[in-house]
Amino acid sequence: MLSVIRRARKSLGQIFLVLSAVVLSACVSTGPAPSTGTGGKVQVALLIPSGSGKEQDEVFGLNLENAARLAIADLNGVEIDLKVYRTGGDATTAAAMAKQAVDEGAQVILGPFYSEEANAAGAAVAASGVNVLAFSNNASIAGGNVFVLGQTFDNTAKRLASYAVRSGKGKIMIVHDRNVAGELGKTAISNGITAAGGSVAGVSSYEFSQNGIVEATRGIVEAAKATGANALFLTADTAGALPLLSQLLVENGIDRASTQFIGLTRWDVPAATLALPGVQGGWFALPDPGLQSQFQARYMSAYGSAPVAVAGLAYDGIAAIGALAGTANGQPISHAALTQPSGFVGVSGIFRFLANGTNERGLAIAAIRENQVVVIDSAPRSFGAAGL
Repeated sequence: MLSVIRRARKSLGQIFLVLSAVVLSACVSTGPAPSTGTGGKVQVALLIPSGSGKEQDEVFGLNLENAARLAIADLNGVEIDLKVYRTGGDATTAAAMAKQAVDEGAQVILGPFYSEEANAAGAAVAASGVNVLAFSNNASIAGGNVFVLGQTFDNTAKRLASYAVRSGKGKIMIVHDRNVAGELGKTAISNGITAAGGSVAGVSSYEFSQNGIVEATRGIVEAAKATGANALFLTADTAGALPLLSQLLVENGIDRASTQFIGLTRWDVPAATLALPGVQGGWFALPDPGLQSQFQARYMSAYGSAPVAVAGLAYDGIAAIGALAGTANGQPISHAALTQPSGFVGVSGIFRFLANGTNERGLAIAAIRENQVVVIDSAPRSFGAAGL
């Protein structure tokens, strides 16, 4: 089972899509004041994974470039000089392209796509003062001149743990995969629970294989009952362990009436996941669905096809750059400007870059009910609101 659904993993990506201030103000009548550009001109280098010869990289690259150009067209009073560099998804090439971009006058780099590329690109231009806004959610590469645009585990765990504690589900057991992502997720969840004022009732794990899940599930259920946990926070995703794990937890006697399932990853992608019996009632976090749909509709109208999930990250980056263009004055967009506390806002919600290179996003909490996604706690519209 795992070998079959794991093939879908690369299609899942980060799905946190943000439009520019102009679009937001035209489409949304409530929420915070939109990010507004202050005029100015800025040269942006867009590093995309095209050129590797792999179909997936070509699709991602085209979508990222399209979304960036759509964002530029929507900016008001800001001139973006966009130059596109193709890295082929290779770290060495990404480093060379980043250095070439800076030599050619780039004031900020948007991309690259893969974590290894972003790390290499950031190191290659660190001495120049040019910052890199990478299409990644890997917090381990963030810091210095590298910022990540994708939604991080820490952000998601903090939001969900805060909601769980406020909802009376603060005695939480962590259930994680025994792999790199699972270990990172475990740490993020633990930190989120502590920050929210909840308690870690226990930690259970399973070998990341079909047999490993089958062998571990009964023990996980027994541990949950013994600790009195009223929630299980799972690192499993829909392309990996979640379908089998959720099913076996229920079959082995977890009390769904008193024990809340919480997911660190998106449980609504692919849509077929929503019909699984084991995920019914489960909670997960996502960007504002209505606002995200607006981006998808705009992209479809402009390019005749639906965007891939990661496309909005390029729009997101351009929206932030556009809002800061007036501060550049021909120089690199500074670390201080990027990390302004007020952050930025777009059609999937508020977001801001943190000093450590990671980010914070305003997320909605959703539940799966009768095979449908139902928002049970709306995305906050300002920083400092509940859950942030």
